[in-house]
Amino acid sequence: MFIIVDERELVTNGYACRFDQEGIASAGFCGGQFVDWVDTAVEGDVQAVEAFLIGECAEREELPKLIRRRSLAPVIALNEAPSLEQTLGLFSSGVDDVVRKPVHIRELLARVHAIRRRAEARQDFAAVGPIRVFFDGRDPLVNGEVLPLPRRERRMLEYFVSNKGRRLTKSQIFNAVYGLFDDAIEENVVESHISKLRKKLRARLGYDVIESQRFLGYMLSPSPGEVGATDSR
Repeated sequence: MFIIVDERELVTNGYACRFDQEGIASAGFCGGQFVDWVDTAVEGDVQAVEAFLIGECAEREELPKLIRRRSLAPVIALNEAPSLEQTLGLFSSGVDDVVRKPVHIRELLARVHAIRRRAEARQDFAAVGPIRVFFDGRDPLVNGEVLPLPRRERRMLEYFVSNKGRRLTKSQIFNAVYGLFDDAIEENVVESHISKLRKKLRARLGYDVIESQRFLGYMLSPSPGEVGATDSR
């Protein structure tokens, strides 16, 4: 999930629409609303945010410090006009990158993952067993072959691989894929997507790669020997 902070609703709505076209959840705030949210949000909600985009707002140079109290996710400032003084001020405030608008959503995604790669010494992809996922919109590779997936299922698989070894609840998966503030969609949609994803992976691998335990959640298992008891979801 991406958070966009800008005083202009037209701007936040525009980014939200473009993120949605890429199958990525997002939410927009004005500066004051965001300050309230980042101070009071529960830990799980904050950790579901993949990156923060800061546009025009009065609190612009104060927000990176507030964010760093709660999250290590990349912070990118969006500039509408070139200004060396402003750019240097933003870097001094703690942002990870400054990007001049207009900018394509895929470029923002690439910059976010480059920041993470530098911070974590991570490759352009992540792999668990025979599954390799990318973070630039490409479909995953399973046993070395491309597995075409709808965008929501692809995002879920990316989230599973990024959290390999961890059991994920339905709420965590929902927040990562659909966002924290999408009241129009029920969390139960996660079960439907995971069921479809499991069937496609099983057809390629010959076993269930996603383990599920009732009341505990889901976990990606890299090999048949590591798959525990699963329910039918």
